[in-house]
Amino acid sequence: MMESDKRIVNPGKNGNLIGEKGETLIPPASWTFLPAGDAGITRKVTSKGVFWRVEVKMGRRIISQGIWAPATTILQAQEEVMAARLTDEYKKKRVSDIIRLDHKQALYDAEFCKAVEDYLGFHQIYKTIEKKLAKAVTVHAIPVGSGTVARTKTIPIEERAAHAVIAWMRHQTTAYEQVKIARIKGERRAVRREYAQQSGALLAIYRQGRGIPGNCPLKKAILNIHTDDE
Repeated sequence: MMESDKRIVNPGKNGNLIGEKGETLIPPASWTFLPAGDAGITRKVTSKGVFWRVEVKMGRRIISQGIWAPATTILQAQEEVMAARLTDEYKKKRVSDIIRLDHKQALYDAEFCKAVEDYLGFHQIYKTIEKKLAKAVTVHAIPVGSGTVARTKTIPIEERAAHAVIAWMRHQTTAYEQVKIARIKGERRAVRREYAQQSGALLAIYRQGRGIPGNCPLKKAILNIHTDDE
């Protein structure tokens, strides 16, 4: 066995794997698969330097399905990590980490919700609606691991908020979910752009303080929002 054998592979047919050069690969008989999900065990295994990481592309994201590695390495890593997690020191650190992450998440929730309110910028007579909508968009957009634009740090929070509002409206106030989009390059982007324009026109009504039509889809969507305060 090589001292170092790190590879990125993709799922192939019949349980085989596809290497970076397109070659078909079969894991050694002494290897086994460790599904993604437990970062501690995965880090312990990969620190040994012998593994194949199985990745798939989902939209613009690269998702790790897990790793192939020697069965003995995975078993040893599992035993070491599980033993460490039974110690009082680990349990105390875990509680501390959860409190810290919850606090960090709460701060981001509030910051993001404020950014959404700023983007909405409704007229004074619609401020109550603005707050209700901002909270709904925030709840939808920011769960950890959601993969939404709200979780990325590559663009300013103001842009994240704007994208989150338009995405929420696309699903809640348009026929996007029922539309059959042709498998043509750029077609989905074009459809989303059209619905974004419609959403912008709806938001303008509330920003300018104009009367809301009885059949306003945003009004209907807002009426269906149920918050913890209600």
